[in-house]
Amino acid sequence: MKRGTLLIHNGHDADPVTGALGVPVVQTSTFDQRDVSKPQEYDYARSGNPTRKALEETIAVLEGGSKGYAFGSGIAAVSSVLGIFSAGDHIVTAEDIYGGSWRILNTFYKRWGLEATAVDAADPEAIRQAIKPNTKAVFLETPSNPLLKITDLKRCIGIAKEAGLLSIVDNTFMTPYLQQPLALGADIAVHSATKFLGGHSDAISGLAVTKTEELGKQVYAVQNGFGAVPGPWDVWLILRGIKTLKVRMEAQQASARKLAAWLSEHKQVAEVFYPGLEGHPGRTIHEAQADGPGAVLSFKTKTAESAIRFLGKVELAAAAVSLGGVETIASYPAKMSHASVPPQERARLGIADTLIRISVGLEDVEDLMADFDAALS
Repeated sequence: MKRGTLLIHNGHDADPVTGALGVPVVQTSTFDQRDVSKPQEYDYARSGNPTRKALEETIAVLEGGSKGYAFGSGIAAVSSVLGIFSAGDHIVTAEDIYGGSWRILNTFYKRWGLEATAVDAADPEAIRQAIKPNTKAVFLETPSNPLLKITDLKRCIGIAKEAGLLSIVDNTFMTPYLQQPLALGADIAVHSATKFLGGHSDAISGLAVTKTEELGKQVYAVQNGFGAVPGPWDVWLILRGIKTLKVRMEAQQASARKLAAWLSEHKQVAEVFYPGLEGHPGRTIHEAQADGPGAVLSFKTKTAESAIRFLGKVELAAAAVSLGGVETIASYPAKMSHASVPPQERARLGIADTLIRISVGLEDVEDLMADFDAALS
């Protein structure tokens, strides 16, 4: 089946007991175990819940993986996957990963002895050169956040495999509808399901999918041990959102294409970052590994004052953290998603005070253009 069909028909089309077309919300913390001599699937909701299982099996099908796991947030998913490594291990990461991933690696896990080296993953050879004897994995994100840089997944994953390393890919921006990291050779895909998968800015959740069952057992041990799991209502909201992912992503992506092209011609805009634009570095690579440029773009105004003024004046975009909702969201990475990155490091990466990230929603794009023009001017 094609991906759009799998969003609806993935093994959880209807409840096998009642025939309900919506997955039942099992709102419980524990389960009755009258015959303790016989093991049963569910005993305590941190370890497993039928509603959560439906989401975990759904994302495994959509990513083409063996096992799926749900977490309380996207960063809980990333942190739990990183939890399979040990003190003294080393990970090579893309240098412009999500700010929360950068923070957890360089604070919490650094204190516990997990090393990380950040490189420009748009240059696969930079990954090869960063590998050390204690390197265990590469952590990639493409398109990157917030500059939409493109990583050649096949080449980078190939380099990781040559060195016997695991490869982890944050697939939040693309979702499994547009990009399939496991099919390109990755071992683990992670998501902030809060974003496009949920799609309505009303639930927090994260997901991880492993290529093999053995790797899945390692991730489950962390999930069950740390207990950073979502509640059944948030899980249900993500399951509902997944069903409309195709139509939302197609519409938002179409608007993002038009908005990016329009911004590229605007006299108050210095630069636009979007893999759907002609001349975007890595566009050819992106088109070879994904089925569209997505619905997130970034642009730089000519001055920091212009960026602040835009965020204060724009009316049809929320000035907020997050992305992937039905409403357009304008974020200010320097003070929001990447505020934890030191200023000198942000400057080196190009995350300037003039940079604005846009997650394009479902508004009519002509209205967005008129609103953006007024806010920029």
